[in-house]
Amino acid sequence: MKTTPTTAPAVEFTSAGKTYGTVRALDGLTVSLYPGETVALLGPNGAGKSTTLDLLLGLRTPDAGGRVRLFGTTPRQAVTDGRVGAMLQSGGLMEGVRVREIVSLACDLHPRGYPVEQVLETAGLTGIAERTVDRLSGGQEQRVRFALATAGDSDLLVLDEPTTGMDVTARRAFWSAMRAQAAQGRTVLFATHYLEEADEVADRVLVLHRGRLLADGSAAEIKAMAGVRRVGFTLDAVPDGVLEAQLRALPGVTGTELAGAVVRMRSSDADATVHALYALGLYPRDLEVTGLGLEQAFVTLTSRAEQQGAQAARPAGTDQNTEKKAATK
Repeated sequence: MKTTPTTAPAVEFTSAGKTYGTVRALDGLTVSLYPGETVALLGPNGAGKSTTLDLLLGLRTPDAGGRVRLFGTTPRQAVTDGRVGAMLQSGGLMEGVRVREIVSLACDLHPRGYPVEQVLETAGLTGIAERTVDRLSGGQEQRVRFALATAGDSDLLVLDEPTTGMDVTARRAFWSAMRAQAAQGRTVLFATHYLEEADEVADRVLVLHRGRLLADGSAAEIKAMAGVRRVGFTLDAVPDGVLEAQLRALPGVTGTELAGAVVRMRSSDADATVHALYALGLYPRDLEVTGLGLEQAFVTLTSRAEQQGAQAARPAGTDQNTEKKAATK
């Protein structure tokens, strides 16, 4: 259960929406982020993540009736005051300039800039500081973007797919630096497709789906919301007549995968599923019942939302069989 923070929010979205033509990219987002939080923003492509970040950074304005505030003021004012650092996917780096030069420029322009050597060291760029940016690898370019985002004493860090292109060592160093930023009271908001990072790093996870906030909680709470557990086991031999369809028909089962004698299932009622396994005459070895990882929980929640949306879109009194019959006429 969440507790109500006693500090003022760093970020406030209030009924924030954004429409592009006939597309509702963001639909009434209301959420607050607080100092010291590390928050992961998740969602499938088209969920509204980029629009959310654009509104947050003042690159776009919300539709009438919605509002976005940072530290009690407008996003643009917060950015101007140096309270926001951003690391975005879009936008290239200036060619022909050295790493030290571009980082030094960012430090000089920031209202509360850090010494350039400190920023280079934090971003792991000291060894390549004299190299021109057009001679960097993808992962090194990401570290330069990180340096630009942390060139000064900002209170909010906004990171869009920050570790894309980084190797494992660089990713670990990056998140170690981010933990240090959050420990100093900064709010860290990052969008990522690496759900294992969100699971390991984030204090809080926001899941967007079709422009709406589908889930908000810790990684553990998001997993619990999925209401599904994994059941895995091995069979010495698959008895004659025992088919995947029979396993899928077991109570609680929402997904089944067979790889030889190895069986993996997802179940909304693991106890009933396991009990029914034995009733089929199966004797599983190495039986393991575990909770879903964040990635599997994310897929479950978004798939469930898609199904509910499809059902809501059907005309009243129409079922799947009726639709199939109509499609054959």
